[in-house]
Amino acid sequence: MDKKNFKDYGLREEILDSIERLGYTNPTEVQDKVIPLLLEEKDVIVKSETGSGKTASFGIPICEKIDIETKNPQALILTPTRELCFQIKEDIENIGRLRKVRCSAIFGKQPISIQSRELKQRVHVVAGTPGRTMDHIERGTLIVDDIRYLVIDEADKMLDMGFVDQVEDIIKYLPKERVTMLFSATMEYEIESLCKKYMINPTSVEIASKNVITENIEQVWYEAEADEKLHILDDIIYTENPDSCIIFCKTKDNVDMVFKHMKGKGYSCKELHGGMPQDDRLNIMQMFKRGEFRFLIATDVAARGIDIEDLTHIINYDVPVEKESYIHRIGRTGRAGKMGKAITLVSNYETKMLNEIEEYVGYKIPKGDIPSEDEIAKAKIIFYEKGKTRPKLKMDKGVQFNKDITKIYISAGKEKKISAGDIVGAISSIDGIDAVDIGIIDVQNSCSYVDILNGKGKLALEGLKYTNIKGKSVRAEKAKK
Repeated sequence: MDKKNFKDYGLREEILDSIERLGYTNPTEVQDKVIPLLLEEKDVIVKSETGSGKTASFGIPICEKIDIETKNPQALILTPTRELCFQIKEDIENIGRLRKVRCSAIFGKQPISIQSRELKQRVHVVAGTPGRTMDHIERGTLIVDDIRYLVIDEADKMLDMGFVDQVEDIIKYLPKERVTMLFSATMEYEIESLCKKYMINPTSVEIASKNVITENIEQVWYEAEADEKLHILDDIIYTENPDSCIIFCKTKDNVDMVFKHMKGKGYSCKELHGGMPQDDRLNIMQMFKRGEFRFLIATDVAARGIDIEDLTHIINYDVPVEKESYIHRIGRTGRAGKMGKAITLVSNYETKMLNEIEEYVGYKIPKGDIPSEDEIAKAKIIFYEKGKTRPKLKMDKGVQFNKDITKIYISAGKEKKISAGDIVGAISSIDGIDAVDIGIIDVQNSCSYVDILNGKGKLALEGLKYTNIKGKSVRAEKAKK
């Protein structure tokens, strides 16, 4: 049987063009089962493991179906973590870029005033954490009257983090006439109850695990008492010599300790945990995705829904307390058909947790032998030689896609009574530029930003030197950010 193609779903050319530029080839199993249901506007419950491609399974239909001309948000995506929220925003905007779909991310530890200003613009999709989403609804800065699509993502994590009541409170504000989609790796009683209460004849989709964890990821554990772990961690890093690796710790204090140790030994590394400012967390994650450093020491904040290409190794410095966390941690590697390796350091008091994980995954994880001193000495030389090589930076799909998009700053906005239509009219009057070459426009009080598509940024900048907007002379330049 021939593989399914995204063209089989009758999607708009703009969406097909976007996903092709993003490197999507054939739909994954979850995408193939979910996309047609959502295009038919049916409520859907999806049980699927991490790494199955579920963001695109709801992102593609949402970007296909929304009305671009409607000002208020039409889709709300609730997520448990800020990192996942931000990544969903990027994915939605990349999928919907050529349709001019705007997505706003709203989460805590970022000034609410910045988010409120963005929500005053035309925003089609909102991705938010439950607490901050509820805050905006109560303040009246997030208008939910036109929400047609609700996505509850990582519902099991929502339950673990105590967000289910907040999710219910948000749902009560939404229009009853809507499509509701729920995604979860597990289906606890509370999640099933939520579905029965707020969904209409939902179609259930369950994607079998297929033992992806054992097929694509080599797993091994090493015996290491608490006072030996740092030393054994060094030995394993030297002999494994990872290209890109996340080291997971269960607490912020352990992250700080491991990071301090590794930094002192000259490793190329950064740390990531929930106690850091949000902008720092996002910047570090972006740097790691680009390959600017080799080792990320993190709490489980980095384990959910974060898609990092070519991540060769996962090291569990601490055995996770929750069995599901093990799956989500090691699921960061071995993605997109590539092989990965997951290593767990297990102290005597963590043996019981390891046994529970093995029962949960249905797989006896082999015990590894600590490398010999001779092996370590030889590997150490190779490791540090490799460290001298300047890393080849990776370009994520969004960056590659956006290479032919130029964001332009215009020195006029609402204060000069400039509208998005005025900007479209002025730029499309430039020879060689049509309205289809103009992307998302953000009109602020004193200035405006506009995306110029199809590699016509230079042409637009040159033309704006001699073009007035609404009879006013303006300054236009390439936006700094």
